Amino acid sequence: MFIEAGQASSVVREQLARNAPQMRELGALLRERKPRAVVTCARGSSDHAATYAKYLIEAHTGVLTSSAAPSVSSIYDASADMRGVLFIAISQSGRSPDLIAATKAAKASGATTIALCNTRESPLMDLVHVAIPLHAGPETSVAATKSYIGSLSCIAHLLASWTDDEQLMQALLQAPDQLALAWQCDWRLAVETLKSAVNLFVVARGFGLGIAQEAALKFKETCGIHAEAFSAAEVQHGPMALVRKGFPVIMFSQHDDTRVDLENLAREFAERGASVLVSGTQARGAQALPTITAHPVIEPMLTIQSFYRMANELAIARGLNPDTPPHLNKVTETL
Repeated sequence: MFIEAGQASSVVREQLARNAPQMRELGALLRERKPRAVVTCARGSSDHAATYAKYLIEAHTGVLTSSAAPSVSSIYDASADMRGVLFIAISQSGRSPDLIAATKAAKASGATTIALCNTRESPLMDLVHVAIPLHAGPETSVAATKSYIGSLSCIAHLLASWTDDEQLMQALLQAPDQLALAWQCDWRLAVETLKSAVNLFVVARGFGLGIAQEAALKFKETCGIHAEAFSAAEVQHGPMALVRKGFPVIMFSQHDDTRVDLENLAREFAERGASVLVSGTQARGAQALPTITAHPVIEPMLTIQSFYRMANELAIARGLNPDTPPHLNKVTETL
């Protein structure tokens, strides 16, 4: 996990260079077709990347974006009218039967289908109209790291190409160097704070919500901690009742209009006695983790890069092997 996560900057650099011609063509195609909606389809870490895609696409194009329920096709044998819809399947392996069934149904129902996948020779990549490789290379640790960051960069590249956003494209081109810096950020404070944790909240909002979901999954699978991800807008609607003295909370912020809400919420958590860690900002009563400042679309991938290094260290500190979580396989072939 440590070695593979540390390769993310090289992965993104290669991906941006090799995918550039294909992304330009795809961007022009989407501007011409003007999709009436976008549907994402993924599982696990890839589904957390799909959350990132939802926020980016809706915020920058105004096109309604929703996550598909693969079982509608794979179990219930039902299909929806997908004419004029862009269907984006995201997968590390490209072999999950339910993902393939959902993509096949979407294509048959009239969708323009795209796959973002790390395995070029896979049924999913053979099925879709446009197959975009992540170029993450072999990933043997059960916990996805560089392929997840590769998914985020691929989504940002897709959006920049679709919207012809030169500012975002330039920010994305700086991401490889920034990822290398993010990998060096020292989050040992989080290791010390969370070493004996049993439960915790991971909180973010907007573009950062997908990495909160991803971090919560990594806490579960590599560190044996029951972690739940929440939007800063939702955590106060009931989950706040669990927060008491010493309850650990880690919060991710990016430099956009969501930041003030995160800061206010961090102070509220601290006032309740919670042990609060914040990245991307500072708040009274909370402990700040070092982060790299960038375009708000790019910052989530930098934050999760710093998090991966900490999660690997935390797992070892808790006596666990982050590469081989119990009861898990690298490829989960859900029906």
